[in-house]
Amino acid sequence: MPKVHFIAIGGSAMHNLAIALHQQGYEVTGSDDEIFEPSRSRLDRLGLLPDQMGWHPQDVTPDLDAVILGMHARADNPELVRAQELGLPIFSYPSYFHDRTRNKTRVVIGGSHGKTTITSMIVHVLRHAGVEFDYLVGAQLEGFDCMVKLSDTAQVAIIEGDEYLASAVERVPKFLLYKADIALISGIAWDHINVFKTYADYVEQFRRFIHSVEPGGKLIYCAADDEVKRLCEEEEGGPMRIPYGVPPHRIADGTTILETSQGEVPLRVFGRHNLMNLEGARMVCHQLGIGASNFYKAIGSFTGAARRLERLADAGGRTVFKDFAHSPSKLKATVDAVREQYPDRALTACMELHTFSSLSEGFLDQYAGAMDHADRAVVFYDPHAVELKRLPPIPPERIKAAFGRADLEVITDPVQVMGAVRRGSSERAVLLMMSSGNFGGLDQQALAEAFIA
Repeated sequence: MPKVHFIAIGGSAMHNLAIALHQQGYEVTGSDDEIFEPSRSRLDRLGLLPDQMGWHPQDVTPDLDAVILGMHARADNPELVRAQELGLPIFSYPSYFHDRTRNKTRVVIGGSHGKTTITSMIVHVLRHAGVEFDYLVGAQLEGFDCMVKLSDTAQVAIIEGDEYLASAVERVPKFLLYKADIALISGIAWDHINVFKTYADYVEQFRRFIHSVEPGGKLIYCAADDEVKRLCEEEEGGPMRIPYGVPPHRIADGTTILETSQGEVPLRVFGRHNLMNLEGARMVCHQLGIGASNFYKAIGSFTGAARRLERLADAGGRTVFKDFAHSPSKLKATVDAVREQYPDRALTACMELHTFSSLSEGFLDQYAGAMDHADRAVVFYDPHAVELKRLPPIPPERIKAAFGRADLEVITDPVQVMGAVRRGSSERAVLLMMSSGNFGGLDQQALAEAFIA
């Protein structure tokens, strides 16, 4: 029985990979200095939760077949140092996943936005078509207990490829390590400024991603994104290029309907960005042998990835959505999608500045115009989060200037968010809550129920 030890086991992908190996019969151990929900409960249920938090080099033993290192662990982590002293095989989770799928067709979905949804759409369609596949997805999907699967029999692996660094010993973007046979780039908008200090440096990572595609591979790209189009079309040779854009559609009574060669297909998702995501997923599925008829039959039942335009409450002409949007491009795409879908309702958009980039004064101007199509716009940030990231405080007037809205409401107390989003709302209204955090611990389900009441 192979023995694998995870350093920083609590991460989203890390704990899912640990569970996947445990389900395969591997002996799995792990450590971390802090583990949050839902990782904590999921690991505990399977007996994989560390007995105590912290780093314990004595648990790194010579009989380990592999040590998997999470990005949360630093280069001087005592368990990592011990593994290096013992000469053990050390992997980041992307390099380990590649090692286990080296003889499969690897589909890697990259991009600053949309990659989780596109990956989720592909997984949904393949499952509907009865295709066996391995996968690594960042969000929890309905009907899946674990968002990582590795098998000895599947011939295809579907991977959500992140441009953030893999680990302290593999300081390269994760998506480079998967070595895609079929790659997709959904969009490029500057992010992770703590690592990629300039826009040019950030874009360069996607150029490297294109160059990492295996010989004879395919590159599917969103031609509606000017930066992606320029990057993917600047060089000849390399992978075969396959562009995509927004498919023909219409909106009727709050439902988006695809107009296809197979007839009309009502969707359970909406927004221009989701339509492009869907078209990208269709191109990938086509490369994997899924015909248009089977694709459209499956995609009509796709309800979305977790925390991506997730409907929290809906009653009497009032609706509340929660979305993971936090970067400027994601924020704008999400606000615009809700505005287009509900043109006759008052739209209140509330977002949290939570990531290092969004809380950095030098990055704030990237948010200009991101919430222009909302009738009311609210921005929340937790001063404690700013302190933890060792960033200087941001004056509310600076945030208003960055977004380009003099009427923007800036709030730093989560209790005040409840009142702010309900204030002055009409009978027919939509509330959109957007964050990669949790609004300082705010109960968003309770907020949603209060809003529709």
